[in-house]
Amino acid sequence: MKQARLNRLFNPTSNRCFDVAVDHGFFNQAGFLQGIENMADVVKTLVDAGPDAIQLTVGQARHLQSIPGKQKPALILRTDVANVYGKELLTTSFSKMIDQAMLQAVRFDATCVCVNLFHIPGAPEVHAQCVDNILRLKPEADYYGMPMMVEPLVFRPNAEAGGYMVDGDLTKITHLVRQAVELGADIIKADPTDDVSQYHKVIEIASGIPVLVRGGGRVSDEEILRRTRDLIAQGASGIVYGRNVIQHPDPKKITQQLMEIVHA
Repeated sequence: MKQARLNRLFNPTSNRCFDVAVDHGFFNQAGFLQGIENMADVVKTLVDAGPDAIQLTVGQARHLQSIPGKQKPALILRTDVANVYGKELLTTSFSKMIDQAMLQAVRFDATCVCVNLFHIPGAPEVHAQCVDNILRLKPEADYYGMPMMVEPLVFRPNAEAGGYMVDGDLTKITHLVRQAVELGADIIKADPTDDVSQYHKVIEIASGIPVLVRGGGRVSDEEILRRTRDLIAQGASGIVYGRNVIQHPDPKKITQQLMEIVHA
């Protein structure tokens, strides 16, 4: 049943989760490997830092799951790969699922799977592919008792800064989050809004489904800590940060600081 895995993912006291995403190499994009060139070392560093979960791909999950002992972060398995993160969209843009995603997740002893729901200016076909991916994944998630995290990503035009540049428009985010909920998400991984004080509206539109907030691009410690405090105060159930941890000069220190905010 899904609850057994959710119990491993969310802290039993705070009922929140801090997931460190290090699945960037899946997307074949220049610059995404900064800080994660040696994945074995990265995973060891993160395990030592002690977040609630680490988000990995089918090719890199082995680094986490080969570590002995029970006291280590849970695995969240990335299930889709896309080519939409560059400065310009390619002639043929795609978002493709790995084969037998749920079976692979069960074999890796994952606690959750993650799948994208893109909203990209000029690429409606990719949105349609994402919807198809989620529709296929949903009944398998229910059958295997595997929580499904849907990641609604609202892009600014790629030419402005590549596909990882968040469009923080509240209306766009709430509409896409609501679609993810309607498609059957067990967990939402959503963009932060430009005005963090309005994030409670994203929480409300999620209709009781826990919302974890993406970190986006690397920013100063002061900014990421302040933003995290504000998001938790707005009702977020946790965070999913990648580059703000793995590109930090002291990943363990920033992880522990963020864990204190998320859970305290």
